[in-house]
Amino acid sequence: MLNQSSPIVIIGKNAKTGARVNQRLRERGVNTRPVSRTTEIQFDWDNRNTWANALRGAKSAYVTYQPDLAVPRAADDITAFIGVAKAEEIEHLVLLSGRGEEGAQTAEQILINSGLTWNVVRASWFAQNFSESFMAEGILSGELILPATNTPEPFIDVDDIAQVVVAALIEPTKHNCLFEVTGPELLTFQDCVNEIAQQLGKAIKFTEITIDEYLQMLKVQNVPISHQWLLNELFTVVFDGRNSRITDDVKLATGDAATKFSDYVAKTIAAGHWK
Repeated sequence: MLNQSSPIVIIGKNAKTGARVNQRLRERGVNTRPVSRTTEIQFDWDNRNTWANALRGAKSAYVTYQPDLAVPRAADDITAFIGVAKAEEIEHLVLLSGRGEEGAQTAEQILINSGLTWNVVRASWFAQNFSESFMAEGILSGELILPATNTPEPFIDVDDIAQVVVAALIEPTKHNCLFEVTGPELLTFQDCVNEIAQQLGKAIKFTEITIDEYLQMLKVQNVPISHQWLLNELFTVVFDGRNSRITDDVKLATGDAATKFSDYVAKTIAAGHWK
């Protein structure tokens, strides 16, 4: 049974999934401790001295790694973090992971073999990247420029991810499971842009460029080198068809079907995005 006297630590207070997980847990009356580099109790992946204090007194935590588990240093950080978690008597960790990334799968195995109670939530590309991340500006400007191909992706609504994470955190019967979560349909970037444009009632152009052209564009925009590396990794490795498969793990974890992309678009417009 969930011990509600101790907080559930949410690493990534302001992240897309972290904020949603925190909100849903609090709505259920669960005591949480959302942490980030700017909270009173700090947590910074770049400063290991902050880790122990952020975890102290808790029994479980939701872990989102920045910038991404695909980066080379992630495995070392996750190994060190689990060591701190054990020292602070954490019993259960839920790790957000990414589909089709070797680095992410290495981090998953570190957790699975750690001796702690665990969950891995391995997610496909976020639908919210179109509205709350690096693709939102293109939607607003009327032209989304990406080095994407016609490889279809089962884009997942971040709200669905949050629901799966909450189930993993508070339902013991879900512990020690890997949930590979996807949306319910395979869509290309062009399909997604078309759906957004139709519901917004405005013309939005999707322009495909080469990865070299895209990286040059990022360089001109002064995007940090680490982010350039990550986007290059995502677009050149992950979009090779390896993730063009739908799972039913959202329903398996929550009892509810995954959200359709069209429904994500409708609620995003209703919430005032893309204005």
